[in-house]
Amino acid sequence: MNHEYARVNGIRLHYVTAGHGPLLLFLHGFPSFWYTWRDQLAVFSSTYRVVAPDLRGYNLSDKPTGIEQYQLTYLVEDIRALIDSLDQRPCVLIGHDWGGIVAWAFAAGYPAYLDKLIVINQPPLNITRRALYSDPVQRQRCEYMLMLHRPDAEAILAADNYALLMRSELQAGLERRHFTEADTHAYLAAWAQPGALRGGINYYRAARFVDLFTEEGRQQIANPDIEFAIPTVHVPSLLIWGEQDPFKDTDLALFGVAQSTPQVTIKRVPGGSHWLVYEHPTLVNNLIHAFITS
Repeated sequence: MNHEYARVNGIRLHYVTAGHGPLLLFLHGFPSFWYTWRDQLAVFSSTYRVVAPDLRGYNLSDKPTGIEQYQLTYLVEDIRALIDSLDQRPCVLIGHDWGGIVAWAFAAGYPAYLDKLIVINQPPLNITRRALYSDPVQRQRCEYMLMLHRPDAEAILAADNYALLMRSELQAGLERRHFTEADTHAYLAAWAQPGALRGGINYYRAARFVDLFTEEGRQQIANPDIEFAIPTVHVPSLLIWGEQDPFKDTDLALFGVAQSTPQVTIKRVPGGSHWLVYEHPTLVNNLIHAFITS
């Protein structure tokens, strides 16, 4: 892997890249970094140009201080400018978790930049916001978001050598041998980058999820149909969905995606969870390969 930087949208993004051929661009989620995609980068670099950035706020990329700098419009423009700097389009965009949110929004706004879109266990942002607004069970599933809105959230996540992040992100993978000790050290180093925890948390703060957890906040929504409108995606799309995702209701997510994405293929993985990329990398790779070569 080559480590490079691009000046985009007023900030500097770090990314890794390898291989030659059509461009596959991978977007990670919270609380990860480019390393999410190490298995995919290794496999697809033999026939494609693969690129995986650290999104703004993460690891070695710039970390703007203002919460408003993490609104979705900024995140989308980062990716547009990155693709322009790579000078290779249309490309295939692949996202997981927050990277999936950015990918859906990018596909809606810049369809000409994309050949295909692939998202893993993440619906568009307004599907999640609508579910939080209307469904008490979904709010219960996402109660972790309330902690992330606290002013001391960074300190909570960093306490005891990132013990909470270790338990939530890595422990199960270590026990099942999806992760190695070397992987653990890589994640710890990324979390320890100055400002990195705050940068990742600011995605949640900028999205104002916390307002949807209170009756008072929900009453401020004058017209839910407008507030939670889901942009239509006119790009051939693949949604890979681990049905054991503890954070999102499968039926709500898949129904919303099917309604807003006319050219979507949905592949459900009954035994997979939110961390499908780590748990079943070969399956994920096979599904990606089949879709981009079809």
